[in-house]
Amino acid sequence: MRSSRCSDILDSQTGAPLTTSFNEQFDQLGTWRREFALRLKLLSEWMKDNELLDAAVEERLRRLGTQVRSDKVMVAFVAEFSRGKSEMINAVFFAGYGRRIMPASAGRTTMCPTEMGYDADVPPCLRLLPIESRLEPQALMEWRMVPEKWTRIDLDVNNPQQLASALEKVAETRKVTQDEARALGFWHSQAPEDNPMVDAQGMVEVPKWRHALINIAHPLLKQGLVILDTPGLNAIGAEPELTVSLIPQAHAVVFILGADTGVTKSDLAIWREHLATETDTAETRLIVLNKIDTLWDDLSTAAQIEAQIERQKASTAEILGVPQDRVIAVSAQKGLVAKVTNDEKLLQRSCLPLLEDALGRGMMGKRQRILGNAMAVGITDLRAETARVINIRKRDLTEQMMELKGLQGKNAVVIKHMRSRISQEQAEFDLGGAKIHAVRSVHLKLLREVFGILGSTTLKKEMSQLSGRLLEKGLKLGVKRAYGETFDRLRTNLKKVQTLCGEIQAMLGGTFRQLNGEYGFSLQAPSEPQMAQYVTDLDMVERSHIQYLGIGNAFKLAQPDFADRLVRALSTRLRSVHEMALADVELWSKSAAAQLDAQLRERRRNFSRRIEAIDRIQQAAGGLEDRIQDIDQQEAALSHVELKLTELTDYLIAVNQPISTPVDIEFA
Repeated sequence: MRSSRCSDILDSQTGAPLTTSFNEQFDQLGTWRREFALRLKLLSEWMKDNELLDAAVEERLRRLGTQVRSDKVMVAFVAEFSRGKSEMINAVFFAGYGRRIMPASAGRTTMCPTEMGYDADVPPCLRLLPIESRLEPQALMEWRMVPEKWTRIDLDVNNPQQLASALEKVAETRKVTQDEARALGFWHSQAPEDNPMVDAQGMVEVPKWRHALINIAHPLLKQGLVILDTPGLNAIGAEPELTVSLIPQAHAVVFILGADTGVTKSDLAIWREHLATETDTAETRLIVLNKIDTLWDDLSTAAQIEAQIERQKASTAEILGVPQDRVIAVSAQKGLVAKVTNDEKLLQRSCLPLLEDALGRGMMGKRQRILGNAMAVGITDLRAETARVINIRKRDLTEQMMELKGLQGKNAVVIKHMRSRISQEQAEFDLGGAKIHAVRSVHLKLLREVFGILGSTTLKKEMSQLSGRLLEKGLKLGVKRAYGETFDRLRTNLKKVQTLCGEIQAMLGGTFRQLNGEYGFSLQAPSEPQMAQYVTDLDMVERSHIQYLGIGNAFKLAQPDFADRLVRALSTRLRSVHEMALADVELWSKSAAAQLDAQLRERRRNFSRRIEAIDRIQQAAGGLEDRIQDIDQQEAALSHVELKLTELTDYLIAVNQPISTPVDIEFA
């Protein structure tokens, strides 16, 4: 078990830090991804030059390229107000600016959920969605599609002062009446202890913005990092999409507590309602006790201070029900100061490098392994498909060589008879096209059934039924059962899809064996898509929602607008699951069809080449020997192509080695 004491990250002889910072680890991941994408492009161009790029292979290459280029890594920072969350983001990610970028002054800072990422198609800017959008039924994902509804502020990434000044907008608030606060989701008569303060005029302070999107060309963000900064308990609970979609999908969640206060009542509420799970996703949670500098006391020895910190860590782990090695104690503020002033001693005392090590080596290492394994599987499948085409060409050349050598020393009558026989074979092969067409018709019929099950119409119907149950008047005491029934039907649909895919697979397997026997093809039905991973995704989505449907939220669910937003958030996430499942089915179908098309095309080319060779032999006495020599050269060239394919794909599989050794804290 790896200890999490600050001293463990120092060399015992020199005292020098042994860790690689999160920034450096992420940079290594970015370098790997860029190199892989370039090699993938070179492979695609080489395959195109050698006429090996059929529709399925091209689609597979496109998907691999898109995945490796656009793969995002989201780190969500979650905490109650005044736990130093924004300061920690500054310290880990933005210390290179030499100042604070995210607002981190005393009191409440980030008042609305804030996403930081990079989109090359959007200029550097801060986009803010007005809090009044909560009065409308659209989910956050839908609001993203209407940029004109957001307030946009352009950012100068080369001017840290302007950047920091602009980002102070995320801390803005406005005063509203209690009725307005209730409509916006910030006032609940059933839980008065959680309501914001009322001023002398009877007004309530609420965030001015519902959501913020920051688009800047920060090196880490350009490489696919997305940082999610969330506000306190009330703001988290009022935004269903944040709770049931964004946070559960984060690859790492950093839950920040105060080292001086430990786990407070509101901290525990956030943990239990939004972060604690009974699944493996719990491994993505990292608990950070921030502000250990408040425990630095000149009247206490270093050993006493260390013991006090260790007691807080042990207590925190026990209360939250997590292993103690997932609790890290740091001082983000001192870590930021140390980085800006290049104070190595203070940096080590802040223990910030230990957090960066856990994030960097744990998250980046595992993230690359997951991505690398997906790339390796894709490249292996691609190589198998392409190798089949090369083998067909080699076999056809061998058959041509045997035919031509059999004509050596034969007279014109024998050669003419040979041409007639090849033409007859070609005619019989063309007649077999009707059988292949019939197979495709059955294939497409079954696929249409699959598309119907996973299509948008089916999902809309399910969401409409669930919405109807949620919009019934009064408390929704049966809402968990309604959710359970909905998810049971969705899981049943995926099982139906798996059954249909099995039927298609059996049909393809039988047909391919028949065609292989009749025409000497080497068809092999690609592995059918597995819906089990999407059933698992549904289970995870269901848990994130069911966890949110406890009695503590019964009064919120009684509000029609809140219940509607919850269903819309759910619909957005389920649509993503269905679309990924459909994409797998489509690629599988395309791979089978492209394989058949490729072998049909190669066979027709083979007939043309054989007839052309006979014609050349009939026209010139030396044509036979020339043709034999020509085939020898083609076979040599094809062997070179085969070796080159192995070389190029071996490299792509080999570069999928982890960039670092994982620590005990693991991330998805």
